[in-house]
Amino acid sequence: MGEHKSICRAIITFGLNALHGRYNVQRSFWAGKWNSTNTYDFVEYTISKGYPVDSWEFGNELSGHGTGARVDAKLYGKDVIELKSILRQLYRTPLSQPLLLAPGGFFDQQWYTQLLQTSGHGVVNALTHHIYNLGGGDDVHLMRKIVDPKYLDRAEDTYRDMQLTLQRHGTWASSWVSESGGVFNNGRQLVSNTFMNSIWYLDQLGMASKYNTKVFCRQTLIGGNYGLLDTQTFLPNPDYYSALLWHRLMGNGVLSVDINAPRKLRAYAHCSKRHKGITLLLINLSNSTVYNVTLQNDLNVSVERRTGHRRRSGGLRRAVSWLGSKQSSESTKRDEYHLTAKDGDHQSRTMLLNGVPLELGDDGGVPALNPVPAGVDSPVHLAPTSIAFVVLPRFEAKACS
Repeated sequence: MGEHKSICRAIITFGLNALHGRYNVQRSFWAGKWNSTNTYDFVEYTISKGYPVDSWEFGNELSGHGTGARVDAKLYGKDVIELKSILRQLYRTPLSQPLLLAPGGFFDQQWYTQLLQTSGHGVVNALTHHIYNLGGGDDVHLMRKIVDPKYLDRAEDTYRDMQLTLQRHGTWASSWVSESGGVFNNGRQLVSNTFMNSIWYLDQLGMASKYNTKVFCRQTLIGGNYGLLDTQTFLPNPDYYSALLWHRLMGNGVLSVDINAPRKLRAYAHCSKRHKGITLLLINLSNSTVYNVTLQNDLNVSVERRTGHRRRSGGLRRAVSWLGSKQSSESTKRDEYHLTAKDGDHQSRTMLLNGVPLELGDDGGVPALNPVPAGVDSPVHLAPTSIAFVVLPRFEAKACS
């Protein structure tokens, strides 16, 4: 029989035990030198097997007050220096060296600053943090939180402070969300695995991008109520399709949006992926209001493109303004992808794309994610409690050229 080989384009990050060799001093505080022998042997083994590891993450939720255990930031900084030297020793050519990520915990500005100052230039490649901004799954107000713009905006402080910490103390590193499931402790049944969670999820992806987050790791692919796939059937939950649309439509260039509308309407804009123009993400948090969003030319606005650490200018504004200096005969159409809950039930496990249920085909394949065309000058009609990706292929934003 011939050997069956499948191609998997998964990018692997491995978490390493940062408590090995330490001892518990009092309550959750751990001290003592990290024992790196297990890490050394394991990394050496993966190299001997030819397993490609993109990055190694040091520890899990030991920063700040920690989750069950915590380690001093200065001690942690010395340990990542040792880990870096192990990686440099075992991966002999600089180009083959995986990234070093740390600390994989909840953001604490003072602790993260101390980690960067102790470890020094170029040691930590990405500062990683965890986001569970919806709290525990037993919260009776959970559904209300997801559609409360004031509540959602609280997470913005974390992203902003992380960005400032890197600008002041770690310009060589980038920011990653290395774990996020919205609701901690396995998520919540009939919330985390329903249409409602896509409102939280896509808002987080938009917000994280706005503050130059380079990677957003979803907890989980499979496992718990917050899996992108159902734990028993492996069928995609609504968030799987939301992630897929984001991945296909939203490019790396992030545009700043100034929206002249009630807070229940949220908007994010990126350069389109693999195509010219821009893609707009619109989220309607209101369960009763229909928004007709007008896109109009407004050229005197600053646009930020965030790929790496460079910025350029261009523009996007007003409720929501459409930017572009010229319209051509080809620019009269745009593509729209409207996401809603089946039968108007926000806790439905089935999501509709332009009114069509998103379900696997008879062959198990992912359904076609087809847009509906619309006239470029017509308002975007945003139904209550819905999400829309709007692709403007002829939109001329300088930052995207």
